[in-house]
Amino acid sequence: MSGADNLLQRSVTTSVARNLANTTKTSPKMMSTTPRWLLSLLPWVQVDGGTYRVNRTKVELPKAQRIAIELSASAGPIAADSLRSVPLFSGLPEPILVRIAKRFKIEDVTLGNQLIVEGTDGSKFFIIAQGQVEVLSKGAHGADLRIALLTDGEFFGETDIVSDKPSDVTIRTITPCVLLTLSRKDLDTVLNEAPSLRSEFQKVIASHQELQSSVNRYGERNIDLVSGFAENVEIPETFVDYSASPREYSLSSVQTVVRVHTRVSDLYNGPYNQLEEQMRLTIEGIKERQEWELVNSKRFGLTHSVDSAFRISTRYGAPTPDDLDELLALVWKKPGFFLAHPKAIAAFERECTWRGVPPVTMNLFGSPVITWRGVPLVPCDKLEVKSRYRSNQWFGTTSILLMRVGEAEQGVVGLHQTGIPGEIMPSLSARLMGLDSLGVASYLLTAYFSCAVLTDDALAVLENVEVGYYHDYASREPKSYQDGSGI
Repeated sequence: MSGADNLLQRSVTTSVARNLANTTKTSPKMMSTTPRWLLSLLPWVQVDGGTYRVNRTKVELPKAQRIAIELSASAGPIAADSLRSVPLFSGLPEPILVRIAKRFKIEDVTLGNQLIVEGTDGSKFFIIAQGQVEVLSKGAHGADLRIALLTDGEFFGETDIVSDKPSDVTIRTITPCVLLTLSRKDLDTVLNEAPSLRSEFQKVIASHQELQSSVNRYGERNIDLVSGFAENVEIPETFVDYSASPREYSLSSVQTVVRVHTRVSDLYNGPYNQLEEQMRLTIEGIKERQEWELVNSKRFGLTHSVDSAFRISTRYGAPTPDDLDELLALVWKKPGFFLAHPKAIAAFERECTWRGVPPVTMNLFGSPVITWRGVPLVPCDKLEVKSRYRSNQWFGTTSILLMRVGEAEQGVVGLHQTGIPGEIMPSLSARLMGLDSLGVASYLLTAYFSCAVLTDDALAVLENVEVGYYHDYASREPKSYQDGSGI
C-alpha cells in the first residue's frame, strides 16, 4: 500500500461531526465579582420609614477631633472654626478664635527633633500639618514607653500654654514634619488686645476644667451613685440626659436600567434565559457597588464614620501584630472582625512570618481566612490602596478596620427595607418600565441600603498601612519594592 493511500479519508472528521453535536455552555462569568463577605457579616436592620435614628446619651464635654489644614490656603492654614475641634478651645467666643487662628506659625521640623521634653514647662501648642510624632513617657521601671503616635490633623500641647505645670511626656518627631505652632507669648499678645478678652478666655478655661471632673472618659456626665455599708447616707438623685440632635440615616440607593430586546428574549432563551442572565450580572454589579458604598461613602461609609479617638496609625508602616493588638485594645467589647484589603492581609502575614508567629486559619463561608487573637481578618478589595507610584494596587497605603456588630451589642449594623414593590431580593426591586418603539424592554433595578455605627467605640481604623514591604530572610533586613531595593 502506497503512502498516498494512508491519506485517504476513512471516517467522518471531528470538525464536521461537531456540527451534529450539542455544545456544553456555561453561564456568563464576570471577573469583577467578589465574595462580598461584608454584606454577609453585617446584621441587617429593617427600616420601615426609610430613616434610622441613632439615639445616644448627651456628650457634655466635646471630644478632640482632627483639624483640617490647608497649607496652600490664601486665608491662612487654619480656619477659626476648626479650632473648636480642640476641646479646650471649643467654648471660646468667635472673636478670640479668629485672633488666635491668625497667630499660628508654620514650622518645618526635622526627623528626631524633641518638641516637648518631660519635666520642662511647655510653651507651645502644636498642630501637625504633615508627618508623625511619638509621645513618650517614663515607665514604672524607668524606660521610655511610647504611649501614642500622632499624625496629620492631630495636636498636642494645648494645656501647656495655659498652665505652668511641667510636662509629663516627651514628644519627638519620627518623620520630617510641618507643624502649626502657637506660643504662649503669642496667646498673651492676643488676650492683651482688649481687657475683656482675657477674662472671657479664663472663664471658658475654668469652666472646661470644672466640667472635666464631672464626666467620664467618653464625655458623658457621670451617674451619681452611692455604694458601701455605711448607714444614714443620703442617696443621690440622678438622671441620664439624651442628645438633643441624634444622627439620622436615610436609606441610600443604587439604581440602573437593564435593556433587553424582545427578539433576544423570545428567540435565544436556551439553554440560559437571556433576561435572567442580564438581571443576574447586573445585580452582581449592584451588590459590588453596594459594598463599596458601605466602606467608602462620605455620608455613611465605614472609613468616614470612625471617630478621631479611634483612629491610629501604624508604628513602622507595615501592619504588625502590635498594630492589630492596638486596634483590639480600642474595640475590646466583643470585637467581630477585621476588614482589610487582600494586599494588607498579605503584608500582615509577611510581618507574622518575619516574627515567627504565623496566624491561625479558620473557615468562613467555606473559605480559609486567617485570624488574629481569634478575630478573623476578612478580605475586602473595596478598602482602597492609595499609591503615589503607579495606577495599580501593588504598593501604597490603605487602612484596616475593626468593628463590633449587632444592634444589641451597640455595634455596626446594615440598614435596609424589605417588602418593597417588585422585590426580588431583600431591599432590591425590579420593575418593568415598558417597551419602546424598537421593541426593547426596560427594567428598573433599585437597591436600598445604608449603614449605621451605633456607638463610637464600635469601630476603629488602622491608617497608613504600607502594603509594599518585603523581607530578605538571608540578611534579616526589610526590603521595599517602592525604592527598588527589592527588585
